Parts: sequence; structure tokens; C-alpha cells
Amino acid sequence: MSHTITRNPYTGESLISYKNHTQNEVEEILTKADERFYEWRETSFAHRKKLLFAAASELKENKQEYAITMVEEVGKPISQAIAEIEKCAWVCEYYAENAEKFLQDEVVATDADKSYVRYEPLGVVLAVMPWNYPFWQVFRFAAPALMAGNIAVLKHASNVFGCALNIEAVFRRAGFPENCFTTLLIGSDGVADVLKNEKVKAATLTGSGPAGSAVASLAGEQIKKTVLELGGSNALIVLKDCDIDSAINTCVQARFQNTGQSCIAGKRLLVDAVIADEFVEKLHKKVKDLQSGDPMDADTFIGPMAREDLAVELEKQVSDTLKEGAKLLIGGKRKKAYFEPTILFDVTSAMTAFKEETFGPVLAVTTFDTIEEAIDLSNKSKFGLGVSVFTRDVEAIEKLVYRFDEGAVFINELVKSDPRLPFGGIKESGYGRELSSHGIREFTNRKTVFINS
Repeated sequence: MSHTITRNPYTGESLISYKNHTQNEVEEILTKADERFYEWRETSFAHRKKLLFAAASELKENKQEYAITMVEEVGKPISQAIAEIEKCAWVCEYYAENAEKFLQDEVVATDADKSYVRYEPLGVVLAVMPWNYPFWQVFRFAAPALMAGNIAVLKHASNVFGCALNIEAVFRRAGFPENCFTTLLIGSDGVADVLKNEKVKAATLTGSGPAGSAVASLAGEQIKKTVLELGGSNALIVLKDCDIDSAINTCVQARFQNTGQSCIAGKRLLVDAVIADEFVEKLHKKVKDLQSGDPMDADTFIGPMAREDLAVELEKQVSDTLKEGAKLLIGGKRKKAYFEPTILFDVTSAMTAFKEETFGPVLAVTTFDTIEEAIDLSNKSKFGLGVSVFTRDVEAIEKLVYRFDEGAVFINELVKSDPRLPFGGIKESGYGRELSSHGIREFTNRKTVFINS
């Protein structure tokens, strides 16, 4: 395909037609990126810090402009889009302040006169990114990668090419040298050739399991480092001693923000049978009151899904789960790309909505009798990104953290990514970590230096 047309999922209207890069143009971009690396790695942390702070300022000053493109391309409610831009500014500021400390030489006492570990950049890193958080997913990679001295090349989802070019503009406006951050306007079928290019030293992907498997397989053939952040089907475990009203508020936010289109959303609600009726009744009311509508309206919480085909797929998952014996408490209907906020009750571990990742505003409710049963249900998933547990007895649950097969355990809070903490999963949720000191070191050469005088 020589052109890619973006569409507004709320209005159904075409937005912009983008001319895809040709193979020769891609090669030229990678060559220039590689050439830039050898100059960029020579720059000081102080210089990179100044530029990344400038990127943060650019994001904050023009957040409305960037957020509107996000709303138009994926239907994200405007208030959530602005919050996403602000979070990107935060991650820029965080790494501007902390990168040098994270990457300082690590002295190790040995029989040498001097021995230490250096953290050195790898070179050009390919980022294959999804549409659901079109700015945040990119910045949580780009900020640490650039501060470490790497060069970033972005292959974004085809329905958010406008956001991709806006991100490139952020770095350009902030004063980054040309070719430090470049967008490739190519389809998924062009990723393989980019990965095979000798100028690309590593890759990171946030997306689906099949996409992650394909990139990991190809990168493995090339012996290139990868970090994968894939799907999730997080459990929200509600114990009978919890603060019910507080837990409901958090669970609604965890499941329905971004119209439910998030890998770390709480998709499976596991609630103690003792409080299930009261909890679900209050939950029903809370979900019923969520405002749907025009994503440009500041009061809208639920917008359309990013594409109609995604809503159709979710509709089938709900239909299949109901046929398998679950009960529909609210929602369940689709109109084009819009899918009503939905609660399914009496969902068992054998049903579709429990076994599969539901990437939209659908919450599957399952009851349990003991904490052992809850942990077993939580772990009965091919994914392992995160879990939330709601309880007043924090000490008791903290002792059980080791039993959860997850990359993160959040107690009395929704699972979320924070620049200060490592983020990533296990099992089919991927491998490697983003963010914190762990994330910035993923795309570095940990070089051992051993000196005898």
C-alpha cells in the first residue's frame, strides 16, 4: 500500500492520507540514524538533559494540540488525552533528572587494581508501538533510550501516523539534532526488513502476542536484543474486608479508562462471594453513570473504540461468553465503533471473557470463597502483567505477593506504569522491563572493564 488513510472512529470520517515511505526512503532514514548515533553518543548527559527538559516543556505548552490529534485518530476522550501528554512530560523530566545517576559506572571490587561496569548505548533502536496510548507508549521508551545515548526509530500503528509525526515534531522543536528520533511511515509488513537491517541494533515492541512473537523470532535470528510488552488480562481481587466504595471507584477506573483499551486494565473482577451481591449492585450503578459521547467533550469518559473492527471482535467475545452461560448485567450493545460499558456476571474460568483478553469496556465478574481460590483464579491466565488486590489487611496480602504469577502486584490501587518503577510482565505478557533504572539499562551494553596497572 503506497498510502495510509487515518479515520476518526467517532465520526467515521477520513482524516489524512499519508504517503508511505518507500524501501529506499527507509534505508536512507536508517543510514542517517546510524550516522547520527556516533555523534549523539559523544554528547554529555548535561546536554541531553537540557534537550529532554525542552521536550517536556514543549509537551506541556502544546498539550491541547497534541491531544486533539489523539482524539481524532483513536477517539480517546480529550481529558484523558491531555493527561497522557502530561504524563509524557513527566517521564521526560524524570529521565532528564536521573539518567546520569542510573548509568554511572558501577565499581566492583575484584583482584584487579580497578574494575567496573560501564553502561554504553547500543545504537539505533526500533520501536514498534500500538495505538491505544499513542504518545505514552512511545515516550516511555524514547526518553530513557535517548538519554542513554541511543537513537530511536519509530514504527507506529498505521491509524496513528498523525500522532507519530507529532512526536517527531516534539523532539525537533525541543532542539534534538536531526535523525535522533525518526518516524517510519510503513505498514506491519515492512517491519521485518527494518529488523534485518544491520544498522538496527535492537527492538522494543508493545502490542499483541502474535506481533511480539513475530518480532522476537526475527530479532532472535539476527541475534538482536528485544523488549516485549504484550497483552494482559489483569485480575481485580476484591476481598470481603475491603473498603467497598473505594474499591469500586478504583475498579471502574482500572477497567473503563481509555474505553477499556489497555493492556494493564483490570479485565477480570474476582470478588469474595460474601460481598458479591452488594459489590456488584454498587458497581452496576457506577458503570451506568459513566458518561459516553463525543470524545471532544471534557465530560466524556467513554468514547468510541479506536476502530469498528475492534468493537466487532469484542462484541463476539461478549456474545460467546453469554452463550457459555454468563449473565449480562449492563451494556453488551455495539453501534459502529462504540461499545457500551458492559458487566458480565457468573463468569467461570472456562468462558471466553475469562480466558481471552477483552480489549474494550467489558468487565467479567467471577466469585470466590477463599484467598487460595482467588489466587488460583488470578493465575489461571496465559498472561502475567499485573494484579490488584483490595483489602484492609495489607500485611497478610503482602506475605502472599510471591504467589502471584505477575510482573506487578498493586494493593488497594489499580495497576499502572510509573516512571519510577520497572514495568513489564511474564508469561505471554512479554519480557524485559521499561521505566526506572531497569528500563534505561535494557538498551545498553553492560561493559566490563578490568585494569591492572
